Amino acid sequence: MAPHLLLHHHHHLLLLLLLLLGPLPYVSSVGINYGTLGNNLPSPKKVAQLLQSTLIDKVKIYDTNPEILEAFSNTGIDLIVAVENYHVGNISKDVAASDEWFATRVQPFIPATSIVAICVGNEYLTTTDENLDPDALVQAMQNLHAVLLKRGLDRKIKVTTPHSMAVLASSFPPSSSTFATKLLPTMSSIVGFLADTGAPFMVNAYPYFAYRDNPSSVDMEYALLGNSTGVHDPKGYIYHNMLDAQIDAVRSAIDAVGFGNMSIEITVSESGWPSKGEPGDTAATPDNAKTYNTRLIERAQSNQGTPMKPKAKTEIFVFALFNENKKQGDTSERNFGIFNGDGSKVYSVDLSCEFCSNGGAFEKMSWTSGRVRGPSVWCVAKPHADEKVLQTVLDFCCGPGGVDCREVYESGDCFEPDKVHAHASYAMNAYYQMHGRNYWNCDFKGTGLVTFSDPSKLWDMQVSSAVIQKAKAAAIAHCIGSGSAVQ
Repeated sequence: MAPHLLLHHHHHLLLLLLLLLGPLPYVSSVGINYGTLGNNLPSPKKVAQLLQSTLIDKVKIYDTNPEILEAFSNTGIDLIVAVENYHVGNISKDVAASDEWFATRVQPFIPATSIVAICVGNEYLTTTDENLDPDALVQAMQNLHAVLLKRGLDRKIKVTTPHSMAVLASSFPPSSSTFATKLLPTMSSIVGFLADTGAPFMVNAYPYFAYRDNPSSVDMEYALLGNSTGVHDPKGYIYHNMLDAQIDAVRSAIDAVGFGNMSIEITVSESGWPSKGEPGDTAATPDNAKTYNTRLIERAQSNQGTPMKPKAKTEIFVFALFNENKKQGDTSERNFGIFNGDGSKVYSVDLSCEFCSNGGAFEKMSWTSGRVRGPSVWCVAKPHADEKVLQTVLDFCCGPGGVDCREVYESGDCFEPDKVHAHASYAMNAYYQMHGRNYWNCDFKGTGLVTFSDPSKLWDMQVSSAVIQKAKAAAIAHCIGSGSAVQ
């Protein structure tokens, strides 16, 4: 086939691929909490590698552990970091203290690590530590937001704080729920801040605790997110699971402080079920934990709202990734994990995902296995894209875009073939993976193309009649499909 006809053929192959795939339906993200209070846990690098092969695309941690932040660089997984409760007072003092915290804890890892939120404290207002000042929480949040605003990062990184359900005076009926009286001034300030900055209201919601503490008055299926007969709210809402009722209770409390007309999203920052508890705790079993977390993940992916707000999406973070054998508290606190410290599953939960590496074959992989490929979706340069525009795109990605382009420099493994299209595809894909694989991160002035087929297969198919080009094609396929940007 003549070269110009070959290129034309390539273009049609790619268009056909996109037409066959069609537009993908929006699927809500599934997050997970990654706690590290254990002495038998896998390395952060292995955790990050293997989570790329699952449907988990957001990970929430409880500090700014540099090893974890480094491990999740260029994975396409969003990270939510935290200011520890004991450190909130320090960064509440002034913006300069907050700036120093951000500059040392977060700035060195972005944009390679996709950090999308900072949680200031965790259940800060309902902790038993009397030395924590409620006013410090609001000031710390405002200071951190000022730092992000100054650095031009306030749209990418949001500031919020996770609450326990104990910030509510009562949670039932959901329609009449309010914040606890003593917390009203602080909660009003926090909700106002979230409304002004577009950050979500985070709540840690656990139907397990409600059932465990009141087994005679709470239906097990209702707590396990099952489709029970339904619990009626005086305003006509019918709840078939407790989590929806808890979310709507928070929504009512937000409305009660005067922000009902604001579009404040509610995120379930923690929810889960333990597989083991104290003697006599009949609720904490592997079967119940499997049932709850399976339904929770389905709930997170479903895009469904709640009875009070059926069209409102709710982001959910499962608690937790691992059993943490050094965590304080009763037995259940150490047994919320889907995985044991050695990487074996406590019970089977389907975390596979259609467009992940290895076909999402997470079940077959070991925590001690070696190299794991990244997600099977790539951004490449369109075959007929203008080379001048591609050069501009290449300059952006390798400069302000933050991509490490050493591989396509003259001494790099991906320098050959020395073509703008090849180099641009490498840089575009690295940028795309780095920023979370959103379609808008592969536009590049109309020169980018998202593909769900391995570039190595595409290139093999496209150059099969040109033996001389096979070596170059293999090099390009390696760099785009298996290079450092997608590991």
